[in-house]
Amino acid sequence: MEDDEYFYYMDHENDSFNFSYDDYHTVCDKEEVRSFARVFLPAIYTLALVVGLAGNSMVVAVYIYYKRLKTMTDVYILNLAVADLLLLLTLPFWAADAVRGWELGVAMCKVTSALYCMNFSCGMLFLACISVDRYLALSNNAMGRAIRRNHCLLVCLSVWAVAFVLGIPDMVFTTVRPGTTRKACMPIYPSSMAVPTKASLEILEVTLGFLLPFLVMLFCYSRVACALYRVPEVTQGKKWRAFKVLMVVVGVFIVTQLPYNIVKFCRAMDVIYALVTHCEISKNLDMAMQITESLALTHSCLNPILYAFIGASFRQNILKAMKSFGQRRRRLRHRNEQAVEISLNSHTASEDTSTFTI
Repeated sequence: MEDDEYFYYMDHENDSFNFSYDDYHTVCDKEEVRSFARVFLPAIYTLALVVGLAGNSMVVAVYIYYKRLKTMTDVYILNLAVADLLLLLTLPFWAADAVRGWELGVAMCKVTSALYCMNFSCGMLFLACISVDRYLALSNNAMGRAIRRNHCLLVCLSVWAVAFVLGIPDMVFTTVRPGTTRKACMPIYPSSMAVPTKASLEILEVTLGFLLPFLVMLFCYSRVACALYRVPEVTQGKKWRAFKVLMVVVGVFIVTQLPYNIVKFCRAMDVIYALVTHCEISKNLDMAMQITESLALTHSCLNPILYAFIGASFRQNILKAMKSFGQRRRRLRHRNEQAVEISLNSHTASEDTSTFTI
């Protein structure tokens, strides 16, 4: 995801505008940035992969085997878990790229980049869908129930379609670029359309991947909070717990996504106006991109806790799944012990028969 050398004016970590070295007099060496990435990114990606795979796999397994998709929120949570799993499965490739460069060919580079962008955006949009469904459930009228029941499949297909469209530029422009020491998987834009294309894609990703979901969540959850505030005082304890859940959901989204999207917006402004003209500033921007993007990825690990495990019914199904798994292991161990015992008895009987025959 990185190039070997970067220019002061067009020197972003994942960008290349097909300019010649002769166009600029000063080259910014990013070896310090690459050294940081070789240590930082594999460690963070490995942690996110282990934690995220465990949590999201549990969500998918529970919905498939133990819990019916009773509400639209259940459908959105299941789709969110699938998107997070597909996103997390790309991390080993990016960790290897940070350490050794890209060695898997152009086709794998395109697919991995497109899957990363597609599922990252898809997860953010499904978070917005969950908030809208909670708001419609709060209205509890015939129109709200009809919208939730009749348009759920259409909404899910639309979200995946939008995410797929956002992944097309990575599929088209991303390729493997040879460097002086290693290859890099990165987008290569034609020089005639480099600046408007890159800036437009960055702004589009910020808008659809953060700004739109954030505004939708803010509106829906604020209305939910106002409705909870009007609940009779007899349910004060439950009301406060619901408030805390809403604050945690919105707070985690802001903490994990806002820094990353601020950096992406700064990069877009730099592409348009060439704001970064010093090598140290460019290095700091690249490191900030790595850190904030890793922070944004942690949301894929937290989603199962925020949207699934928090629910009482889902926790009961988790306990049921763990209990079933424990019983299955005990039955398997018991069968193995019986098989060993039968084998030993057969072996002993064989020895006795042989001795008697002799």
